[in-house]
Amino acid sequence: MSGKTRRKLWSGRFSGETNRLVEVFTASLPFDVRLFDHDIEGSIAHCRMLGRQGIIPPADAARIVEGLGEIREEIRSGAFRFDPGDEDIHMAVERALIERIGPVGGKVHTGRSRNDQVSTDMRLYLRAEIGEILALVEGLQKTFVTLARREIDTILPGYTHLQKAQPVLLAHYLLAFREMLERDAQRLAECLKRVNVMPLGSAALAGTSLPLDRKYTARLLGFASVSANSMDAVSDRDFAAEFIFDASLLMMHLSRLCEDLIIWSSGEFGFVEMDDAYTTGSSIMPQKKNPDVAELVRGKTGRVYGNLVRMLTILKGLPMTYNRDLQEDKEPLFDTVDTVKMSLRVLTGMAGSLSFNRQRMMEEAAKGFSTATDVAEYLVTKGVPFREAHGIVGRLVAYCIARGKGLEEISLREFRKFYTGFDDGVYAVIPVQKAVNARSTRGGTAKKEVLRQIDQAERKAKGRGQKAKGGT
Repeated sequence: MSGKTRRKLWSGRFSGETNRLVEVFTASLPFDVRLFDHDIEGSIAHCRMLGRQGIIPPADAARIVEGLGEIREEIRSGAFRFDPGDEDIHMAVERALIERIGPVGGKVHTGRSRNDQVSTDMRLYLRAEIGEILALVEGLQKTFVTLARREIDTILPGYTHLQKAQPVLLAHYLLAFREMLERDAQRLAECLKRVNVMPLGSAALAGTSLPLDRKYTARLLGFASVSANSMDAVSDRDFAAEFIFDASLLMMHLSRLCEDLIIWSSGEFGFVEMDDAYTTGSSIMPQKKNPDVAELVRGKTGRVYGNLVRMLTILKGLPMTYNRDLQEDKEPLFDTVDTVKMSLRVLTGMAGSLSFNRQRMMEEAAKGFSTATDVAEYLVTKGVPFREAHGIVGRLVAYCIARGKGLEEISLREFRKFYTGFDDGVYAVIPVQKAVNARSTRGGTAKKEVLRQIDQAERKAKGRGQKAKGGT
């Protein structure tokens, strides 16, 4: 940065200099500099519209556009020198433009305010980032589907209350997270519709008397529509709060996956082995292999939750319309985007490298009377009301526990102590594999049904890929 602070572009009404501490306190350039591409993109479109409308001479518009393009390349290359007095990326670019092409550069701000300019920048930024996040979500979904097909014959114990409940296919478990991510993608796609509205031309809060063609500017920038109310447009950050909420749900889903993997990788469970590339060691215990990546994703979920509360708190008491408090919207938004993208990337790599202990999972799936419900449903086929069947099997389980036996180990005579209608058919429903494949209802864990789910997921992914290639 240069050593001399220049006069502010807005300093005409002021007779004194801004206190240096106030400059530091109010500056947003250290974090909003990442908006430079979007800021310049918006300014170029705005100037082309101004020239097209004859609000500024077309030759001036062309000079401005050329100068903005040069500034963008300098910032990208790292050659651009920011001034200590630059408050934000918007003023930095405008100041540099005026220095480069003279007073004509000041025409770039015709018909707009920083209020609508920053909102436009943020929407352009978030629109691009949501697109990247959606691609990363789809990548993780594909990883789950690939793993599900690979593990189609792997059985593990399903849990409720962290107690063994019923045996399920590991593929069925993996597809559950694919479904969670599908809802995340749907929410983000809906959010994207509300992000893709252009506020530029709302000016400070009331619009402008100049004959702007906002629809033309929106077309240049790829916005689907323009904002309907200028007061709402400059003060609206609903789109940012909505995105962070959607990101919070996404991170919660990732955290739940990580929680399971952390537990499953413990010696007590031994269900999964994480690749060395996604674990770390202990500074004192040489035998340790810690699931730090999964733990950090779990921890960073709270960070995103905090960003949501921060954003909502910024917005909750603001009088209409724009207030400087809104400068605080960027850091929680940027941090959320960075956290979500990194979490998705690292988890996609980690999930694809997981090794499952199939034998251990199968052994544990057979424990804890996990097919007791199947025995109760067997009784239902004999005409026994389910609530009565539930009680019969509950007493039968208590009998087995007292004698240290499994359901498969007791005789038919013992079964008939609890219900005389038991026959040899009860032994057919007790094996774990039988229980899994019996659950063939839509969305169930039977192999045939899970394969259908996998096929459907693969068709959806293929369809999205073809749609993306077609550009529609």
